[in-house]
Amino acid sequence: MLRVAVVGSGPSGVYTAQSLLQQSLVPDVRVHVLDRLPTPYGLVRYGVAPDHEKIKSLQNSLRAVLEDERITFVGNVEVGGAEGLSPARLKELYHAVVYCVGAATDRPLGVPGEDLPGSFSATEFVSWYSAHPDTATDGFALHARSAVVIGVGNVAVDVARILARDADELRATDVPRAALHALSGSRVRDVHIVGRRGPSQARFTTKELRELGALPRAHLVVDPAELALDAAYAAPAGGPGTPLPAVVRRNLEVLRGWAAGPPPTAANRERRIRLRFFLRPVELLERGGRVAGVRFARTAPDSSGDVRDTGSYEDIEAQLVLRAVGYRGMPLPGLPFDTARGTVPHLAGRVLRGGVPSPGEYVAGWIKRGPTGVIGSNRSCAKETVASLIEDAPLLARRPVAADPLSALWESGLRPVEWDGWLSIERAEAALGRSLGRGPVKIPDWAGLLDAARGDGR
Repeated sequence: MLRVAVVGSGPSGVYTAQSLLQQSLVPDVRVHVLDRLPTPYGLVRYGVAPDHEKIKSLQNSLRAVLEDERITFVGNVEVGGAEGLSPARLKELYHAVVYCVGAATDRPLGVPGEDLPGSFSATEFVSWYSAHPDTATDGFALHARSAVVIGVGNVAVDVARILARDADELRATDVPRAALHALSGSRVRDVHIVGRRGPSQARFTTKELRELGALPRAHLVVDPAELALDAAYAAPAGGPGTPLPAVVRRNLEVLRGWAAGPPPTAANRERRIRLRFFLRPVELLERGGRVAGVRFARTAPDSSGDVRDTGSYEDIEAQLVLRAVGYRGMPLPGLPFDTARGTVPHLAGRVLRGGVPSPGEYVAGWIKRGPTGVIGSNRSCAKETVASLIEDAPLLARRPVAADPLSALWESGLRPVEWDGWLSIERAEAALGRSLGRGPVKIPDWAGLLDAARGDGR
């Protein structure tokens, strides 16, 4: 029997476990999917906006994998922390360990004022309305009149949409009650989504972009002059021999329609979403000890396909600033780490120590390749890693490991939450929702989750 630990129960971890079961070269594989949280699904539970029911339904397919009798979900087990399991200890318990720990932190802007009160990473905001138990803040400056979201990817679009959406529309979702209450009292009326380059370089998908225009109480504002600076906007078919990608063409069509669209109506004049381009943040402005706005340098396309500063500046008022300029992997104590790339060095998924593959240690997902691709990209990434692991299996299986790793975890003082515990959390969240006249509502704190996992409930 080959015993494998997969660290992380998000899509990359679950796809890795699934690939291990689907391969046929090593017939007897048992997989423990470890997670620091007592809940599975990673970013599908804690990173997908609550109004994206179709994407959130991916939990159903991940669930089907985790319910396989050859897989054991082991939550509430930290790896690499001061009180958790070290990679060296995991190698004593399992023949192979695959780290699927994602990219856990946001990239900073690196500008003055970034740490002012009222300035947050988009991940902090997403974690708050997704009820992540690590959320450090108990609320956001939703008394703000104006919010600036820096970045033009799907995360930026998500957080802007939540800010501009009527809270009553979120009542049918699993958004936690404290966040729903805060959003109900939000005074935000202007939401600015700002990118330093042009619309053809924006990273959002067309579906996400169109959803902004479907908000019933928000009006989209796009400056045709900013769009016209982008050569691709003027020539949507692309130049000779360089056709634009389909997603870029579709995005430009949507933006072109908004730029020529009608003025706001009585129904949608309540909030405005302003899409801005060719503005680079240089400073967050302060008033009264809090963020009061963002100073941007105006940019223009250069000959290399990037942008250059034009020498002019623009200040945008904002009492709330959300930074959504990308993610970055964090080092896991005990594993090598490439600080330049924010990933674990590897060869086809095999962890490299000193440039040499480390027997029994593997990576998959964003910690392997960086924060690129969509959820489905993790399938091929996981398959490559599993192919390397299975190729190494004859040697790995010779190593002596614990006969019962789960018992060893309990004996070491850890208190794992297994699948039955997760099902208890689900029941508790359903009961909480019924008590509020809603569907299931997420429990937002560690104590509540662990109480529910033990059957104490709420």
